[in-house]
Amino acid sequence: MEQHYKLFRVRELADNDEDFIATLAEAFLEEVPEDAERLKKAVAEKDYYNTYQAAHKMKPTIDLFELGVLDVLIEVQDWGKFEKRDLDISSQLEIVLSAVENTIAEIKSDFNL
Repeated sequence: MEQHYKLFRVRELADNDEDFIATLAEAFLEEVPEDAERLKKAVAEKDYYNTYQAAHKMKPTIDLFELGVLDVLIEVQDWGKFEKRDLDISSQLEIVLSAVENTIAEIKSDFNL
């Protein structure tokens, strides 16, 4: 439990209400995989606007669950925001996607979802 993510801030936000914590975990599973797929597609298509939008939308959740990749996600976001055409962002994207995938699997297991 909590190898790829941390619940400290989630617990603090939820005032240790286990039902609310489970609801936040479910919300993570509903939102983040969809956003990660959008981000992956946008980067592949060099769609800077949608890269920025998807990364920006993911930031609060990635931060709340403390995946440890917020700085890397911001690099991906800034690649889109500033249209850094001369920069290959694929390795940073893979770090983010890997962290998200690991967290999804762990949350599903931890919360029996």
